[in-house]
Amino acid sequence: MTLTADLYFSFRSPYSYLAVGRYRQMSEEWDVDIALRPVWPLAVRQPDFFERNHPNWLGYTMRDMMRVAQFHGIPFGPPMPDPIVQDVNTRQIAADQPHIRRITRLGQAAARRGRGLAFAHEAGRLIWGGAKGWNEGEHLKGAAERAGLDFAGIEAEAVDDAEALDIEIAANQAALEAAGHWGVPTLVFEGEPFFGQDRIEMVKWRMEQKGLAPREGSA
Repeated sequence: MTLTADLYFSFRSPYSYLAVGRYRQMSEEWDVDIALRPVWPLAVRQPDFFERNHPNWLGYTMRDMMRVAQFHGIPFGPPMPDPIVQDVNTRQIAADQPHIRRITRLGQAAARRGRGLAFAHEAGRLIWGGAKGWNEGEHLKGAAERAGLDFAGIEAEAVDDAEALDIEIAANQAALEAAGHWGVPTLVFEGEPFFGQDRIEMVKWRMEQKGLAPREGSA
């Protein structure tokens, strides 16, 4: 029987990016369907988060994310542009956030079609894989197509149905908190949350206890 799980994900979270490709691979090799549940990043939900952090937080996080990427052989680079509009000196978050609103709505539109995990991985590779101007030209169109999506369709939906998509994104965050966590990436399997890009092997271990089997046709 196919297992199911939910992956709570932010397009601004480097750790979400560092996890999503490995979860996508898991879903391709093993009989588990992982539904993407996009949420707004902390910069939107808690704009003063970065101002309140310890001064060492940013430096350590940068070092660690690069180390994780190198360890797993995942392409990684600073986003250009950052999905969040933020003053680099004061860390203050701007009120207007066009990039993160657009990409998160696109992700939720993809999730409606059952292609959220693939789209998050492909878009994440643009944002965090070193692609300059990921939000311009044909970049996102290519990501959508590689994820098996009609970009024109999800782009139109992200604009025309923005209010409903935002309600769904807020509901994703509420569901994450109801499951027992608040941050990303968090995978929830049978009501149990697994937070962090370093919990993937533990997720697989738990799923194996519940009968996880190789996906038919996988190598």
